[in-house]
Amino acid sequence: MIRKIILLLSLFLAVTVAAQDIDPDLLTIKQRMDSIEEFRAHLTLDLDVSFINMPTKTADMHYRKDKPVKFSSDDFVLIPKRGLDFSMNELLKYSFITVDRGVVEKDGSVYKVINVIPTDKKADFAIATLLLDTLNQRIVESEINTKKDGSYTLAMQYANTDMILPELVVVSFEITRIKIPLNYMGKGTEVDKEELKLDGPKTGKIILQISNYKIVYSGE
Repeated sequence: MIRKIILLLSLFLAVTVAAQDIDPDLLTIKQRMDSIEEFRAHLTLDLDVSFINMPTKTADMHYRKDKPVKFSSDDFVLIPKRGLDFSMNELLKYSFITVDRGVVEKDGSVYKVINVIPTDKKADFAIATLLLDTLNQRIVESEINTKKDGSYTLAMQYANTDMILPELVVVSFEITRIKIPLNYMGKGTEVDKEELKLDGPKTGKIILQISNYKIVYSGE
C-alpha cells in the first residue's frame, strides 16, 4: 500500500514539474494557433540579398493542420521553408520546455522573452528565443537555432490586435548556412556571381507580405 502511495505521489510530482516547464503565455498562444484548422492566403515575396536582383514574386498558400503546406505560383519555384512556419506548428510540434528570460522593450512595446528548448530528438532545432506579445496573445519575433542550417530570425507584424496570423514576416538569415537554390528563383532574376564568390559572411532577408486570409477555425 505504501509503495502504491509513493508511486502515485511520484507521478503527481512528475506531472506538476512537467506543467511548470511550459510557459503559460506560450501555451495560450499555442491554443490559439491550434484552433486554426485551415487557411488560405496570398503571398508577395521580395528577396533582399546584395548579389541577387529578383523581381517581386507572388504565390498562393494553402495550410491545413497536420498536412504539408501547399503553394501555387506562375513563375516562382523557390518557396522558403524557413520563415513560412509563422503558425509555429513545426517549432512546437515535439515536446519541449521553456525558460523565462524576462522582458524586453522594442518599438515602444514591452514583450516577454522565453527560450524554447526541445526535449525530443526529432526536433530540427537546438534552441529558440521567442518574443511574446502577452497582451494580444501572439508571437512577434523568433530567433531559431537549427541543428543543420544555422540560425534565422522571424520578425512579424499584424494587421490588427485580433489577428493571430501576421500580415508581414521578415526572415533574416546567413546565406552561408541557409542555402538558396539560385536556379529556381523564377523569371527575371539576376545574380552577381563575382560578389557571390567573395569571402566573408553574407546575410539576406526574405520579406513576405500575406493578404486575403481565409481562415477556418475548429468547430466551424
